[in-house]
Amino acid sequence: MRDFFIGAFEKLIAVVIVLMGIGVLIGSVIAFSTPSYQGGGALPGFLMLFGGAIYLIMFGGMSYLFLGIYHNTKRTADALENKSS
Repeated sequence: MRDFFIGAFEKLIAVVIVLMGIGVLIGSVIAFSTPSYQGGGALPGFLMLFGGAIYLIMFGGMSYLFLGIYHNTKRTADALENKSS
């Protein structure tokens, strides 16, 4: 049962990362298409794209890092259990 929740959480993270990527792209396009006198234009669009990509990479990397720590801890516990028997 525990493995089901961890697997479902991995899939949920993948879906959230894809949705965040789509949101960054849509926000960048909106910033590009907004007139510069309203705070839009090329520079804000590029900055939003760059900042969103950095945030997305950091969020995804940290999420998968934490899941990897869980899997490594589980493998270590199983190895120690098999060694002691």
